Amino acid sequence: MLRDAVRSLAEAKIAPYAAAVDEEARFPQEALDALVANDLHAVHVPEEYGGAGADALATVIVIEEVARACVSSSLIPAVNKLGSLPVILSGSDDLKKRYLAPLAKGEAMFSYCLSEPDAGSDAAGMKTKAVRDGDHYVLNGVKRWITNAGVSEYYTVMAVTDPDKRSKGISAFVVEKSDEGVSFGAPEKKLGIKGSPTREVYLDNVRIPVDRMIGEEGTGFATAMKTLDHTRITIAAQALGVAQGALDYAKGYVLERKQFGKPIADFQGIQFMLADMAMKVEAARQLTYAAAAKSERGDSDLTFQGAAAKCFASDVAMEVTTDAVQLLGGYGYTRDYPVERMMRDAKITQIYEGTNQVQRIVMARNLP
Repeated sequence: MLRDAVRSLAEAKIAPYAAAVDEEARFPQEALDALVANDLHAVHVPEEYGGAGADALATVIVIEEVARACVSSSLIPAVNKLGSLPVILSGSDDLKKRYLAPLAKGEAMFSYCLSEPDAGSDAAGMKTKAVRDGDHYVLNGVKRWITNAGVSEYYTVMAVTDPDKRSKGISAFVVEKSDEGVSFGAPEKKLGIKGSPTREVYLDNVRIPVDRMIGEEGTGFATAMKTLDHTRITIAAQALGVAQGALDYAKGYVLERKQFGKPIADFQGIQFMLADMAMKVEAARQLTYAAAAKSERGDSDLTFQGAAAKCFASDVAMEVTTDAVQLLGGYGYTRDYPVERMMRDAKITQIYEGTNQVQRIVMARNLP
């Protein structure tokens, strides 16, 4: 029922704008409005804070179905979870009430600030500092590759509070867009997900009260990594959705397209491609859903399973969308058809929330 509801909404209210959102590189406001109106913009927020209280699997299905229509739009529910999960996992009751309630109502979005110009895969090498000053912390630094920056009201920011302790000297804070000293860089000109703004976040003597620290001082990096164990599965869901969207489109196309006097779907070469695409998409789905169940239960092998789902599903998405372009031939290479956009959008799922090379390191260190 959830899948049917989200698919119907995505096809009616999100898919019709996907090409324009990509072409104009603009935020998918229509998608945000539709998701908020149907309480699908942040389904993971617990009911006690006014949210839908969806479990990890339901959240994955929402993101998958939105991504099937428009990957840029799927970053709304996905990044709302990414940005707010540190507060859910480690924040005080007061912090949860203050920031989760507006998120649940659709009054604010939440972004996640971990990466920096010189701290990508090596996130523990970050330079952003938070210095205690009485009842406040003063934050200075630059965060890079921040999804939905400038649109989100709230930001979970990781910053160094004790430079001598490396990862154990990093703390997490909630920063608001309206805080004095917060500003944003120009939007990045990207290969794909052009409807989701990616910008730098500048923190220039940003003073925030101590009660906006998420958890204890020095626990920020642990919270950040624990968050990614759960949210990598949402990237797997995006990858799964775009792969399914490309497969569905290609399947319809080959039934219509005629060459040598018959639909190209009748040719075994085409059938074998489609069979492989469908098999891999289904394998990715099973791995992703199983990882979502582990996320919900908090299983001990979540770190491995989350990395495996993200890595496998995103590799599948790149392969399947590329094959979809091939199946459409010359048409697949044009912007008149959606598969070239899907191929460009799929690429990022192999990169963000930890490159697939880093996922393999994570898996190797956490072999079940």
